[in-house]
Amino acid sequence: MHQQASNEETVADASVTRSRGVERVLGGQFVMDGAGVKINRVLTQPLQRRLDPFLMLDAFGSDRAGDYIAGFPEHPHRGFETVTYMLSGRMRHRDSAGNEGLVTDGGVQWMTAGRGVVHSEMPEQNEGLMEGFQLWLNLPSGDKMGEPWYRDIPSGDLPRFTLADGAAVRVIAGSSHGVTGAVQRAGTLPLYLDIHLPPGAGLAQPLPAGHNAFLYVYRGEVVVEGKGVAQGRMAILDNAQGADGVRIKAAGGSGQGARLLLLAGRPLNEPIAQYGPFVMNTQAEVFQAVEDFRAGRFGA
Repeated sequence: MHQQASNEETVADASVTRSRGVERVLGGQFVMDGAGVKINRVLTQPLQRRLDPFLMLDAFGSDRAGDYIAGFPEHPHRGFETVTYMLSGRMRHRDSAGNEGLVTDGGVQWMTAGRGVVHSEMPEQNEGLMEGFQLWLNLPSGDKMGEPWYRDIPSGDLPRFTLADGAAVRVIAGSSHGVTGAVQRAGTLPLYLDIHLPPGAGLAQPLPAGHNAFLYVYRGEVVVEGKGVAQGRMAILDNAQGADGVRIKAAGGSGQGARLLLLAGRPLNEPIAQYGPFVMNTQAEVFQAVEDFRAGRFGA
């Protein structure tokens, strides 16, 4: 079944016999990126092996233009994919492969850097709230030098569904409750869900054994197998033997419910060699990426 956003329906919750638990809860690291944009680096470089195939997750949000107006001027990428999900605001994308697009409230930009691309991400607003996330998803070694690819997905084109208790889910990648997401990837099989839980509501999401998974709460608080995860915190889900998914509930007491991202993917189990915006498998490949960028061979 494929639910179109324009034809949202209520579906039955999935069955999870044994839920994964929380291995650890982390708070991320506040850094400056781009031309001085303040972000919370939720998934940091030391977690790349544990959360393979995910390399990074940044959360950004401010209603002060000075925090975001400088944006992310031209910069290179090679060897992975970037997924930008905007909750609020407008961001213009341009790249050396000739792609251009504007992501707005609730929209997604999915870019495969492949063998190399230079792009910019610049705000198209000078006031109001700018909030969203950027995920870095690794590419298998055989795809790292592939053709760059780009897709804009407006909010209205994101598949979504609701459960009987009011839980609402946007399926950015993978599939959930019979709803196929906007993007599929054969190599890493990523699952990327934006979940909105009203007070007292919950969701059961099946997860394949061996896939690494984590969640990030950006509103309210959730509970996973008795462990609370507060707003602004990331929970790495364990890979307990026999677990077939995860059960998540909005924590009681606040009355506001919760909103969170849930991500899972099949690990590549390949070497990771990273130098800033270049993610390859060996240091020699990284050195080549730097040389190619300096020689102007990205996007050519």
